[in-house]
Amino acid sequence: MDVTLQYFDDCPNWKVADERLRTALAARGLDAGVRYEVIDTPAAAQAAGFRGSPTILIDGVDAFGAPDAPIGLACRIYETPQGRAESPTVDQLIAVLAGTAG
Repeated sequence: MDVTLQYFDDCPNWKVADERLRTALAARGLDAGVRYEVIDTPAAAQAAGFRGSPTILIDGVDAFGAPDAPIGLACRIYETPQGRAESPTVDQLIAVLAGTAG
């Protein structure tokens, strides 16, 4: 499994997502390393189809992507059971990982 965390430096939310993602990987017993990809220009955002920071890709697919979400350098908001948040919850990440793990 290939796990990538895309972000840009001016958005602090990627650090929360990173912590939650690592917790979810450990909970699933997955030994997948997380690759980090800095998206730092509007052109890079367009080229990557970047829908905001943080974006979590599992095997190259945006795990929480909506095809109509805008592309660009912005902090991303996630819908969680507790309401809108800066990152998916650990439980949401575990569910996504369970759905993509062999």
